[in-house]
This record gives sequence, C-alpha cells and structure tokens, in this order.
Amino acid sequence: MNYKMMGKFIGRILIVEAVFMVPAMLISLWEKEFASVIAFMWSLGALLVAAGALLWLGRGSQKKFYAKEGLACVGLSWIAMSLLGCLPFYLSGVVPNYIDALFEIVSGFTTTGASILPQVEGLPRGILYWRSFSHWLGGMGVLVFLLAISSTGGNGFTMHLLRAESPGPNVGKLVPKMRKTATILYLIYILLTVLDVIFLLLGDMPLFEAVCTAFGTVGTGGFGVKNDSIAGYSPYIQNVCTVFMLLCGVNFSCYYLLLVKQFKSVLKDEELRLYLGVVLGSILLIVWNLRGFYATLGETVRHAAFQVVTIMTTTGFATTDYELWPGLSKAIMLCLMILGASAGSTGGGFKCGRALLVAKSLHRSVRQVVHPQKVQVVRLNGHAVDEKVLQNTNAYLAAYAITVVFSFLLVSVDGFSITTNLSAVLACFNNIGPGFDAVGPTCNYSAYSAFSKIVLTWDMLAGRLEIFPMLILLSRSTWKHR
Repeated sequence: MNYKMMGKFIGRILIVEAVFMVPAMLISLWEKEFASVIAFMWSLGALLVAAGALLWLGRGSQKKFYAKEGLACVGLSWIAMSLLGCLPFYLSGVVPNYIDALFEIVSGFTTTGASILPQVEGLPRGILYWRSFSHWLGGMGVLVFLLAISSTGGNGFTMHLLRAESPGPNVGKLVPKMRKTATILYLIYILLTVLDVIFLLLGDMPLFEAVCTAFGTVGTGGFGVKNDSIAGYSPYIQNVCTVFMLLCGVNFSCYYLLLVKQFKSVLKDEELRLYLGVVLGSILLIVWNLRGFYATLGETVRHAAFQVVTIMTTTGFATTDYELWPGLSKAIMLCLMILGASAGSTGGGFKCGRALLVAKSLHRSVRQVVHPQKVQVVRLNGHAVDEKVLQNTNAYLAAYAITVVFSFLLVSVDGFSITTNLSAVLACFNNIGPGFDAVGPTCNYSAYSAFSKIVLTWDMLAGRLEIFPMLILLSRSTWKHR
C-alpha cells in the first residue's frame, strides 16, 4: 500500500472541505450567529491541522497507485471528511450528540437526506447552509472536484479514484484526459444548479432558500430548510423541483453527448429509455391508483410525479405523506427505492444500468440452456459488454443483498417494526432518506439507538460509494504489503 500517497491525497481532500466550509462561516458571521461562527472556526482549525499532518507525512511519496489504493483512498477520504465535517453541528450545540452529528453529515455528503433533527426551521442559517451544501459537495463527488481543479498524477491514478467514487457499473472517459472529463462533469453540474436557482427565484422563493433547495435538488439529497420539506411551497416550485430532480437522475454523459450534438446516441441510450419509461409508467399507475384521493386530477398528477421522481432519483423531498396512499402505490414506491436512478448521475440506488445488465445476463443464461453450443453475447446500446463488467455487476448484486440483509438484522435489535427497519436500511443504503412507518416522510431517525445509527451511517457510505470501497477497508489483504 502506498500510504504516503494516500495520506497526501486525503490531506488535499480535507483542504477542499475546509475551503467549502468558509462560506457557511461567513453566513453565520453575517447573521451574527456567534456560537456557529466559533464552531466553524474550531472545525476549520481541526481540518487544517489534520490536512497539514497528512500532507507532511506524505512528503516524498511515490506516484505508483493501484486499484486497491484507489478504492481504499476513496473510502478513507469520505470517512475523514465525515468525521471532521460533522464538527460544526456538534460544537455549535445544534446536534449535542456526536454520533447524531456524524449521522447527519454523512446523510448530507452521501445525498441521503435521512435526518435525526425533528425541526430545522429554527436552525442557524450558517448551519442550514452547510447542511444543504453537503448534498451538493457529495452529489458529484469531492474527489471528482479535486481531479477537476488539480493535476494529481497519471491516468491510472485518476481513473482508479474516479471509478471508485462515481456511481454505476462502469466508468469511462468522456474525453481522453481524466482531468478534462472531471471538469466537464462539474461544469454541467454547476450549470444545472444555476438554472435551478434561477427557476426557483422566478417562483418568488427567497434567495437563501432557493440556493439550499437547489443544492438538495441537483445533488439529489433531500435536506430541506422547512419542516414540511417542499409541501408548503407553490405548485410551480414543486414542479420545478420535479423537473430538475428528473434531469439529475440522468447519466451526465448524455448531456455531454447533447453538447457535442450526438443526438442519436442519446436517443438510442437503453438506460435512459428504461429510466424515463419507469418514471412515466410509475406515475400513470399511481395516478390511476389514487383516483379520488385528491381533489383534482392535476393535484393527483403533481403529487404522483413529484414522489415518483424524488424516490427514484433518491432525492427524498416530499410534498405529501405517501404513507397514506393505497398499498399498490406504496409497493411501487418501494420498488423505485431499490431500482434508483441512472449510472453516472447524482442519484443512488441499484441503478437502471445495472438492472439492464442483470436482466440481459439472465436472458443470456436462459438462451444458453436452450442453445448450449451457441456463443451468446450481452449487448448494451449496440456494443458488446465486457465479461468483467458483467462479473462485477453480479458481484455487486450479491454484495447488495448481503449488506441489506445483514444491516436489517443488526438494526432490528431496536425493536421497531419490520417495515420500519427494512425501509430504513433500504432508504439509507440507496441514499433516499425517508422510508415507511416510523421513518416515513413525516418522521425522522432520531429514535434509533447509537448502534443502529452507526450501522445506518455505514450503509449510507457503502451505498454512495458502491459498496466495494467500504468493504475493501475491512479486508486484511488490503493492508498487506506487496
């Protein structure tokens, strides 16, 4: 293991986190929230001291970097970010328990949106900003940001990092150089955020609320600045959020293809067609199932569309209490929780791309039983899929199932209902936020024990990082010398 190089990179990550924490401190200073200012100052000090120590230990590091270093580095970076990023919550007294503060910031960075806070409207504005900005920072990935702004080594090094942090069954380059790929991704991300803020301002939303809501929408996070999430806003604002959540659940490479005028490639994208087809089909089914539930058809369509998109993109905002919906609608929502958004988007879940590969692999297996002598090739978007990608997808499916089952058993020690515990695990692991029953859209996770919160925190990190960067940290072979 190249410990020096890993320490050097994690140190850089902590410096990036410190820089992004400064605006939150300045907002607290502007609002005269002096307890928050002091909390941010101590937090910045801790980040800079930790970063300085890691950079000093990383002096003279070699640039040899392999896949296991990349995976371990990503997992350790996110853990370090979370352990120090939660300090403003804890030191300001907003969240007096450190485990709760850690749960809250991990929920933010992983764009989960699960919260232990019963009320958010009375929180200091600087804290609210940092809480919402954590979605935006974690949505595209802080390591991707670092790759975009600095030269960090050879292509092998950067590819290992991008592959470990980016969601989806496979990560490829949009352009030959990885730094340029990361830059393009972030420019698209920033553009969507700015457009979202503009459209929210056109709906008379205050600037601070528009910015925080855009962070949660584009980052598909779900932390709101109101106790009722998005329910209290106008239908126009709810519809704007629906559109931008839907857009950010699309693979960002599709936007790049649109920019370079490769329209046919986008139209032929099988994952995009599956994603949009599932969204439209789910909305139509739920609207049919909710007939007579709301006063008008327009209101029914609005709530159905919002909840389908917010769950499938794993955002977690809410405009209504879907716990009151009929059983079929809730069953559809549960399935959407598991499926998730597109690979290469800011959304979580199993991913539509993986679901396609699993279905195609199953179809091939059936054909091989019928025609055992015939060579069967799995194709996606007209191209043959590498067998390593299929193996990784099957391994991910196994790891996904084992993690969910094991986590469900662990959190069940708290004595909540099966519905509560299973939906809590699925909501955290798939980075959704609200689940069902005691963790539904009108509830929170504060009732869970410290042990269960640690389990769910690990689930959020594992879900955001696609399991393997977290699992590799638990393997003894990872830490053995070559």
